[in-house]
Amino acid sequence: MNPIKEKSKSLENSFLPLKKMYPRSYNKEKTSPYTKTRVILMNGTEFESQWFMHNFARHCDIPEVVSTLAVVRRQEQQQQKRISCLKPINESILETTIAYEQLAIDLTAVLAQHDTDEANIKALNFALLEDFDHLYRYANLLKIDKNIDADALVGKYTEIMPGRPTIAEHRYPSDDVSPHMNAEKADLYSKLVASTITAAEQQTMNYYMNISQWYKNDLGRKLYAEIAMIEEAHVTQYESLKDPNLSWLEQWVMHEYCECWLYYSAMQDEKDEYIKKIWTEHFKMEVSHLKSAVKLLKKYENKSFESLCGDGEFPKLLKLGGNKEYIRKVLENTVKYTADNTEVIRDFKDIKKIPDSHRYFDYQKFMSGEPDRNPSHLVIKKAIERLGKDYRYQDKEHPIKELRNRQQDNTSISRTK
Repeated sequence: MNPIKEKSKSLENSFLPLKKMYPRSYNKEKTSPYTKTRVILMNGTEFESQWFMHNFARHCDIPEVVSTLAVVRRQEQQQQKRISCLKPINESILETTIAYEQLAIDLTAVLAQHDTDEANIKALNFALLEDFDHLYRYANLLKIDKNIDADALVGKYTEIMPGRPTIAEHRYPSDDVSPHMNAEKADLYSKLVASTITAAEQQTMNYYMNISQWYKNDLGRKLYAEIAMIEEAHVTQYESLKDPNLSWLEQWVMHEYCECWLYYSAMQDEKDEYIKKIWTEHFKMEVSHLKSAVKLLKKYENKSFESLCGDGEFPKLLKLGGNKEYIRKVLENTVKYTADNTEVIRDFKDIKKIPDSHRYFDYQKFMSGEPDRNPSHLVIKKAIERLGKDYRYQDKEHPIKELRNRQQDNTSISRTK
């Protein structure tokens, strides 16, 4: 599939009428977990597109480009509103959060398994274990606040147990910055990976930033605030992977191509026929957006679509699903890692192999010096007190010995020597 060769409506004829902007919501009891995660992913993709184009417009003095951005941006807004309202009214904040974390886990895992860029793979695997732990923390909050088992929400496709403990994830911000790829040399799939995961994690960060204030008790509000800070760290990591040397127009073309790839992937993967029609219609809109951006890139910078996307044929499509064994393997090999960003290279090292003088320890002492007061620890402590043990869903014994005790939360692994 090459989107640039697809027939499409003209840009001015690609708007949605208001009656199409409010779709029928999915049934939270019957809908596949991966339909829910696709909804979240595509909502986040449209949000990323919105803010990219607004920032582009604020840095552009070419009337034709600014005008076209306004038209495309309005259509992207329509798509985002339509997607966001697929979420049903009766789905609670926490139920939606479980879907957010399942998306973060399984999207990260599947991208890592098919990428060839080592920097991308290392970054994905590192953050994977942190999102995995977030699911565990939120699932315990869901159990003690709503008496709902999260394994039913994830369809038992994703295990729920500790990852790298959230308390250990508070790092000095500079250590979250990765070296960027070279877009001229990078594989097309690797460029799509960086774009996709940045949008997805940004969506999660935005959701937690805004939802914290609406939760109904202090512990939940504090947990959302704490994990939102880790999601900010993930956005820092992922956005730094992208090549900042691309021009604004080149970045725009890559945004539109990535959206085409994601919508086409969703079309192929979707089992809900009603929602599949939405993905199909949005894909056709994105083809029009891509062609508009490509035309402006050629006109104002004399650069071709092929210089960014090769022959334009989609690489391997994105297919969401369970990744239990892969995640267990990453847990076994890297759960005790932290990030170390020097002037030469960013790497991930076992906590025992970084010097005592490393800024990680000073930042940890400042942020998490009293583990018993950390929200991510308190929610597990409260679950143990109420239930007699923490809430988990796992197919077999946890691969890490230090994380098998269900009656005591481990606040030292990955954090102290």
